[in-house]
Amino acid sequence: MQLNAKRYRVLAVLTCIGMFLVLIAGALVTNTDSGRGCGTDWPLCNGKFIPAYTVESLIEYSHRLISGGVGLLVLAAFIATLKLYRNEKEPIAYSAGAGLFTVLQALLGAAAVVWPTTPAVLALHFGISILAFMFTLLLVIWAYRVKHGTAERKPASAIPQTVFWFSLAILVYSYFVIYLGAYIRHTQSSGGCVGWPLCNGEFVPDLHGATLYVFLHRVAAAVLLILVGALTLYVHRVCADHPGMRKALTVTFALVCCQVLSGALLTVTLRDEDWFVFTSILHNMIVSGLFGILSDFMIRARKWRPERLRA
Repeated sequence: MQLNAKRYRVLAVLTCIGMFLVLIAGALVTNTDSGRGCGTDWPLCNGKFIPAYTVESLIEYSHRLISGGVGLLVLAAFIATLKLYRNEKEPIAYSAGAGLFTVLQALLGAAAVVWPTTPAVLALHFGISILAFMFTLLLVIWAYRVKHGTAERKPASAIPQTVFWFSLAILVYSYFVIYLGAYIRHTQSSGGCVGWPLCNGEFVPDLHGATLYVFLHRVAAAVLLILVGALTLYVHRVCADHPGMRKALTVTFALVCCQVLSGALLTVTLRDEDWFVFTSILHNMIVSGLFGILSDFMIRARKWRPERLRA
């Protein structure tokens, strides 16, 4: 079958959806404590190709199968990018980044199964997964910009450098917030704060153990909300000629608000295991979209700085 731009976009979308499913499956493994559902065997499950019928083994093995299938899609997307857009740096960087972090994600996941792994390393596994998803999302966005002829179209005016640096700082900071949230899940510290927005009925609780981790995450999330809100207001003021940038930040701010509210839902459903699994997955889904859209915004802000526009 001859490769064309339409089929390429379909492949990019399928790869992105697949990576999103990998994130959801990974969250399901974590929140159902199914990480040892296949024992210490990899890639087999308890020494078998088809695992024994237990909930934990099915969840863990399904995660592996989804990850393996998506890995093939990522490879196909990279090869297709080289074939169709070999002279375009941007899609090659995105497809290569997706491939790199998919491999790292698989290796870290295998290591976590075979050897005892600390919560800090397990949390990094989610951090790597979200980077892999980010690159697949960036590839989809780029492919559709090419379709609409906006990928290389220069805007009427430059974007101030402060927008790029501000968005880059927020992106790095958001990764720290995401990592801290993953660390809380892997240390099973979610119950450290009962109630919301207060923590254990106090504005500043007794900070130790699980309470310290959860409280720090809440404060960090509140700061992220303020930072994204400030950037949104700033972009609306200085980027009057860039409606797409303003829209992207508005969506990002809405996602941050949803992320904070989903964090509140996590606290409310803490004692209901079934609902807690659902709200945890929802929390991961929102933050994945948030990180991807913010990454695209930062890249565009860098691309159309004053010196690039003059080139």
